[in-house]
Amino acid sequence: MNAMIPAQELKRRGISVVDPELANGPVHIILHNKPSYVVISESSYNDMMNDLADARLAASELDLTSGRLRRGNSEQLMEELLSSDE
Repeated sequence: MNAMIPAQELKRRGISVVDPELANGPVHIILHNKPSYVVISESSYNDMMNDLADARLAASELDLTSGRLRRGNSEQLMEELLSSDE
């Protein structure tokens, strides 16, 4: 289970209170008895952003190969839109 630290403890002891727990994964900051914030390491953040970029690229490639997207430019789009009005 991920570590949880009350916001009051963070306020009292400072951000260094997170460091020992961060070595084991994300740290949830509890405010008003509810998880309100998540602190992650820089490397975890970078991994998450890279995974997100890969997922977006894969979704875009799937859209393109399945025919949901077409390549073109603004002039072609306007021509298509205007011809569909007729």
